[in-house]
Amino acid sequence: MVKAIVDVSEHVNRIINIVKAKHGLKNKSMAIEVMAREYEKFLLEPELRPEYINKLKKIEKESTVKVGTTKDLDKLLGE
Repeated sequence: MVKAIVDVSEHVNRIINIVKAKHGLKNKSMAIEVMAREYEKFLLEPELRPEYINKLKKIEKESTVKVGTTKDLDKLLGE
């Protein structure tokens, strides 16, 4: 386990205390860990983000092109 001394604003301290109370945690370190895990999910799982969902919906509406061989691709690209 890594130990760290951090300076946070009064507002952030209140948020950490709220997370600690909401999840019934023993200390602020555990609350920060919960917050970090939730943030990690948000960063590493883009499908949860609304802008990602909107982008996927836009892509789904686009037409597709079927290319069988490299000659077909060359013809499609005008080469």
